[in-house]
Amino acid sequence: MWGEIEPPIKTQPSLCRNEDVDGVKQPEDATTLSLEGHITFPVPPQQSQTPDLDEIQNESACVIDMVEAVARSGSQVKSQQIGDPELSLAERRQELLRQYRGKPLVFLERYNAWLKPHDLSAFAHVSSDPRAQHYSKVIQRQAAACTNRTRVRNQRYAALRALQKEGEYFSEEQMRIREPLLYEQYIGQYLTDEEIFERSQEAMQENSAGASESGAAGLASLLLNTYQEQLIQTRLQEEQEKEEGALEEEDDDEEEESDDDLKQQQQQDEKPTAEEKALLREEFISQMHQRFLDGKDKDFDYSKVDENPDYDNLDIVSRDAEDKYFDEDEEEEFDDEEEHMSE
Repeated sequence: MWGEIEPPIKTQPSLCRNEDVDGVKQPEDATTLSLEGHITFPVPPQQSQTPDLDEIQNESACVIDMVEAVARSGSQVKSQQIGDPELSLAERRQELLRQYRGKPLVFLERYNAWLKPHDLSAFAHVSSDPRAQHYSKVIQRQAAACTNRTRVRNQRYAALRALQKEGEYFSEEQMRIREPLLYEQYIGQYLTDEEIFERSQEAMQENSAGASESGAAGLASLLLNTYQEQLIQTRLQEEQEKEEGALEEEDDDEEEESDDDLKQQQQQDEKPTAEEKALLREEFISQMHQRFLDGKDKDFDYSKVDENPDYDNLDIVSRDAEDKYFDEDEEEEFDDEEEHMSE
């Protein structure tokens, strides 16, 4: 009826930031989207993209160990611009954990060279994927190859120690026969005439061991020694010519080539001291030992060592001695593995 006061129109009140539809107070850290005259709904705060230390500690032990190993490996974990500061170890851990959580298969593909078989449990939730199965086999093959390499190196080192005790294979004359150019560079070019004569006498005694120096046996020993020396000198000359040819190909600038020749001649004219000659001899012996361990002695039958269980026991070998020969560059091994993988 006209004149009567109409009741006020009821409108839905807008909720305050900390209240629910039923009047229940909401968490203070929740944010809301509000439109005038409409109910507002809470929106949870965005989580940080970078996991903190607590998040890392909440991961399983296998994930923590895996992330730690890759973080310390030196592998690049994030693209950076020139001049950007290097990531700290903590930042590397966080970045790796973020990658693992977001795309575990990509993580597996990118860092498989640094993973071990026990790390595969961290990918159990994606183990049905063909990519995960492929890289699982790759990691297991890498581990088996590494174990086999270590075993072979240990066996060769045990054989090396045995050959050293026998005294013949690693005698100076036998090493000179195997690598005449290397011997000439480290020892031969610095020998005096007297030392060369002594070396010749020792070689004759070695070749005539067990035989009489008189009569036919002595003559045969002398001929054998002369023939062996000719072979050594011929091979030395061939290797020197080959090395000089390789150096000439590398040097395109004639002036630089002349300067290098002059410096080399000056170095040859300078006679090393007795102490320096001793160091050069030690270096030569060390390189010959390393060649043996690397399987580069062409005339040696390595199958008698690599497949011989008698060389498995290395209790008599000191750890310091092993480290001297087996301490290899990790990054180089990883590069070789990655190169093999790409092929």
